[in-house]
Amino acid sequence: MEYEKTLNLPKTNFSMRANLPQKEPTWIDYWDEMNIYEKILDKNNKGPVFILHDGPPYANGDIHLGTALNKILKDVTVRYKSMTGFYAPYVPGWDCHGLPTEQEVAKKLKLDRKTVSVVDWRNKCREVASHYVDRQRNQFRRLGVFGDWFKPYITMNTQYEVKEIRVFAELFYKGFLYRDFKSVLWCPNCETSLADAEIEYEEKQSHSIYVEFPVFNRPETYILIWTTTPWTLPGNRAVAVHPTGEYAFVKDNDKTRIILKDLIKSVENVTGKNVGNITNIVIGSELHGLSYSHPLNQKTFSVVAEEWVSLEEGTGCVHVAPGHGDIDHITGKKYGLDLTSPVDEKGLFTNEAGPYEGVSYKVSEELILAHLREKGLIFESGKILHQYPHCWRCHKPVIYRAARQWFVDVDKFREKAIEGIKEVNWLPSGSINRIESMVKARPDWCLSRQRVWGVPIPVFYCDDCEETILNEETINNLSKIALENSFDVWYEWEPSKLLPEGFSCPTCGSKNFNKETDIMDVWFDSGTSHYAVLEERKELSWPADLYLEGSDQHRGWFQTSLLTSIPLKNKAPYKNVVTSGWIVDDKGRTMHKSLGNVISPDDIISKYGADVLRLALTGSDFSKDVSISKDILEQFSDIYRKIRNTLRFIISNLYDFNESDAIPYEEIGELNQWVLHRMNNLIKDVNQSFEEYRYHRFHHLLHDFCVRDLSAFYLDIVKDRLYVLHDNHPRRKATQTTLYTLLKNLSSLIAPILTFTSEEVFVELKSISGDSTLSIHLMPFPDYKDVLNKPELEEKLTYLLDIREAVNKELESARREGFIGSSLEASVTIKSSENTINFLRSFGNDDLEDLFIISGINLENIDEEGIHIEIQHASGQKCERCWKWSSSVGENKEHLTLCSRCAEEVKRIIGCDINNE
Repeated sequence: MEYEKTLNLPKTNFSMRANLPQKEPTWIDYWDEMNIYEKILDKNNKGPVFILHDGPPYANGDIHLGTALNKILKDVTVRYKSMTGFYAPYVPGWDCHGLPTEQEVAKKLKLDRKTVSVVDWRNKCREVASHYVDRQRNQFRRLGVFGDWFKPYITMNTQYEVKEIRVFAELFYKGFLYRDFKSVLWCPNCETSLADAEIEYEEKQSHSIYVEFPVFNRPETYILIWTTTPWTLPGNRAVAVHPTGEYAFVKDNDKTRIILKDLIKSVENVTGKNVGNITNIVIGSELHGLSYSHPLNQKTFSVVAEEWVSLEEGTGCVHVAPGHGDIDHITGKKYGLDLTSPVDEKGLFTNEAGPYEGVSYKVSEELILAHLREKGLIFESGKILHQYPHCWRCHKPVIYRAARQWFVDVDKFREKAIEGIKEVNWLPSGSINRIESMVKARPDWCLSRQRVWGVPIPVFYCDDCEETILNEETINNLSKIALENSFDVWYEWEPSKLLPEGFSCPTCGSKNFNKETDIMDVWFDSGTSHYAVLEERKELSWPADLYLEGSDQHRGWFQTSLLTSIPLKNKAPYKNVVTSGWIVDDKGRTMHKSLGNVISPDDIISKYGADVLRLALTGSDFSKDVSISKDILEQFSDIYRKIRNTLRFIISNLYDFNESDAIPYEEIGELNQWVLHRMNNLIKDVNQSFEEYRYHRFHHLLHDFCVRDLSAFYLDIVKDRLYVLHDNHPRRKATQTTLYTLLKNLSSLIAPILTFTSEEVFVELKSISGDSTLSIHLMPFPDYKDVLNKPELEEKLTYLLDIREAVNKELESARREGFIGSSLEASVTIKSSENTINFLRSFGNDDLEDLFIISGINLENIDEEGIHIEIQHASGQKCERCWKWSSSVGENKEHLTLCSRCAEEVKRIIGCDINNE
């Protein structure tokens, strides 16, 4: 007889090989066909509300691992909240305006924006942005991210833009905006001003020169200044000294130099030259008003005394160019100096720079140095390697350049902004210090950009009296026109057609106007999204419960959203802010093509599937940098396989089980109650981890439970009762009841992260339960249940597991010595005190044999401390069916190769078959 056919061996269609790259897209199609996202919202529409507001990625190029991490973290959050009963709509968005799109148009279409019409250029930009919105949408959906993908918010949509100009107008009405001629950060390569958030510091080699400025009417007397930007010297309009600093007149041969006394040694050490001998000392304030001749053009300017002058670096005498520096500009305004910048938008000197007109500021440096050497005004020159501000887009050095711009007057609400920050829950908790320090130190926000692909600044100017025109009448009229025609009309129509019919200047009555040519900073686009999206979409609400982005957004979107919210609402637009780190390789390096360490999300998905990528990206503490490499992906692929195989084993042993077979909890036995207690603790810990946005703990908890509690212990022990006992044996059904409970909870527990695999498991689960629910994502997240909490069992089984470990060590020793092969060849004798032996007897011999996976157990009381374990070879013969050794093998004449237990089981099974026939 083929006894193998009488065993209840595992059966399942749930494959061991996941084939995720092939299977996952079919689930996306299924979710679309069944409208699962909409059904989730319908199911929870009466529940508490949770709004995660999506920070818009830029619609430029394919997604990378950083954007994949961001979207996956958001998806895990929203799925978890939805499964716990929250109404949690997710509206994705895209940032579409700005320079990167213009650069893409110029590069791909080989167009120059100055040779085509503004509207044609804007249309080309719109086409490129739309292309990448569609492309990224498909890539995000392939990650398994749920959302309102076909009704996203897009910053180039006219409805969005209209809301944005209305916010601009509100800020203007309430006095938080102003227009001024100021020195701002400027990118000559991109030909536009930059906000503080658009600056990155990179290493740069610069000239380091000590220049002697001749003191007027004092022959051979010079003010010694130090600068690393010689090109700014044509813009010099003053020299600043510290009012309380001690300044020395130092004579060297025929020359006398003025320098801060405490910096003489420092200058001599740096230059290797002797400055001279001190002949006189004065306080800085005494130098105020001292005249000097400009070293390049002989114009006369004066020394000013300013507290900001450093007493610790340079010479203590600072060359001031009001058109080329923030502090310089403030000083220039204070003393009525010429504020103009002799450099145009391309970084070329204007006619105000005299002989350098038309020369690039970079090229001019050698010319300026040659000029100064010719005049004998360089004390010393060299090079310095330092961190210098660069444009975040083109990565070229930036300059300060004075221009007329629009600004947000941050000083008017800075303190309120800091108060607003303190009312928000920041995770990690230390990140509050980062944004608070940035808001405290940030200058006024420059909103003007000298481009055309963006939202125009909706301001008119009177030609006759230069009045700034921006009021409710003009904004309402412009909004109506834009909604009917798009904002392209700003560049096509004359001001008279954009203004209300018959409009005249409220100050002078003129009907002659011009319009602002700058567009708004792209950070103002995204920074007003909480108005344009949270307030405008009926399924959303203001403020958001959560903003979740990378840590760079403390100076970006987190901050710009705050700076548009506080002045109009006196409150932050978010209740919680969670930040993630950067994606790095296994050596901690950021990913760059030059390093050859870039890994594409598409490549990972095509090899491993999106679920493995989701597992890997959420597997590290994302509040710090997240490491990804080929080796790390292999590790998470292995973790995924272990989890999948655990689920597969459970499913494969439930092929003949349905809910009506379930045994009451009180009757399933202690071992089964123990594993459900462990599962209950897992549920509690995972819920806590998700609530705290500590998703990496999920992996450790789940992996430990699947590998340690289940695969290495519980599932190994219960194989005998699952396979050997007849279909309806109470011990087998109790085990299947437990497995079914485990599967129900695990399938939902993994759903937020293993979003595809959980659906695959749910199909198998529904075949057992008969549930008609369309998706696992419509099921509730598992709850901790007090009834399953059995701390006394935890203590009891922990002691038993300690004994099992000791037995396993002895069995392994016997195997190594060749005394036994399989542990089923062994019989174990345990000798210990009466209490320990009574404890073991409480489980019964059958359970202990299953626990140790042996064929016999003997328990003996001894009057000694500790546990003594002896291994004997099991008596009798090996049963052909269950592989246990037993002296009862051969006793049954019909089944000579079976033990008595298996002989009885086979008789029952044969009898059932006959009866069935």
